[in-house]
Amino acid sequence: MAQAIRPPVVRPPSANSLVSGDGRPHPLQNTLVVATLVLGVLAFATSFFHGLHLLSSWAGLVGVVLGAYGQYISVTTRERFGLVIGMGAAGVGLLIGMAHGGLFGGVF
Repeated sequence: MAQAIRPPVVRPPSANSLVSGDGRPHPLQNTLVVATLVLGVLAFATSFFHGLHLLSSWAGLVGVVLGAYGQYISVTTRERFGLVIGMGAAGVGLLIGMAHGGLFGGVF
């Protein structure tokens, strides 16, 4: 007996969030995505200035840690995409900041 083939269920896109793709709110995950992206951009932008190595390295370190925790608790692919982009920028800023003087500015 042949079974009927059902078309896949297509849900309309939700307007409640840019990073939640399943239609449910994820306030903690969304906050971590935004914080990781902001810290990543800050760390990356300040890494080009030698005198701002403290800001660059600390923002990069906090961005990587927040992004890693966000990856651990993320629910949707959209959240993970933003977290990976932010962690990449934060990691580059962290490493360049470490090369310019480190987390403590040569004190330790």
